[in-house]
Amino acid sequence: MQFQTPLVPARLIRRYKRFLADIELQDGQTVTAHCANPGSMMGLADEGSKIWVEPNDDPKKKLKFGWRLIEHESGHFTGVDTSLANKVIKEALLARRVPGLEAFDTCRPEVRYGTNSRVDFLLSSAGQPDIYIEVKSVTLQRQAGLAEFPDSVTARGTKHLGELQQMVETGQLAVMLYLVQRTDCTHFDVAQDIDTAYAAAYQKARAKGVEVRCFAAQISPEHIDLGAELAIMS
Repeated sequence: MQFQTPLVPARLIRRYKRFLADIELQDGQTVTAHCANPGSMMGLADEGSKIWVEPNDDPKKKLKFGWRLIEHESGHFTGVDTSLANKVIKEALLARRVPGLEAFDTCRPEVRYGTNSRVDFLLSSAGQPDIYIEVKSVTLQRQAGLAEFPDSVTARGTKHLGELQQMVETGQLAVMLYLVQRTDCTHFDVAQDIDTAYAAAYQKARAKGVEVRCFAAQISPEHIDLGAELAIMS
C-alpha cells in the first residue's frame, strides 16, 4: 500500500485528546496533526520522537497533516495509523497474498453481522462456508521482539471476538487477524494484564474454533505492505 502523498519528517511535541498531535516540521513550523489511533499508544508518544506525517490539501480537512509513522533510533518503524491495517489487508487479500485465504469468489468489506457490528472482511465462495475476518492493528511492544494487543481496555475488541465465535457456531469460518505495524517484532501475544476480559474472550474464541493469525508489516516512508507471518505465543 503506497501512501497517497509522500510523507515528510517531523518531530513530535505532544499527543493529546487521543486524536491530536502537535508536531514540528523541518522548517521549524509548529502545526497540529491528526493522530488516527484511539489506543493508549504506550511507548510511542515520547516528546522529540522522529515521526513521518502525510500532508494534504483537502479543503474539507481542518488538519493538513496526518501522523503515519514513528522512526525509532534503531532504524525500525512503527505505523501509528490504525485505519491503515485494513487497507493493507484488503490489498493483500485481493492480490491473493494471505496464506490460507487465497481461494474465494468475493471479498466484501464492512458487512453487517452480529449485534450492530460490521465485519472487516467477508470472503465467500460458492458451496463453501463464508469466512468472517476481523483485523486489529498492533503497535505495543514491552519486551524485545514481542508484539502485544491490546494497549488499552477494548470492550469493542472483546465484542468482536464473541461475534466471530457466534459465526463459527452457525457453521461459518472466522479469522481474528492481527497486523503488527512494527518492524521490530518476531512474535505475538495477548496483553492479559492490560485487559483481562479481552484475554478471556480471546482464549474462549480460539477454543471454539476461531482461527487466529498474525502478520508483520513491511514499513517505510513510502509504503506499508503485508510481511511474514509471526509466531503466536498463546
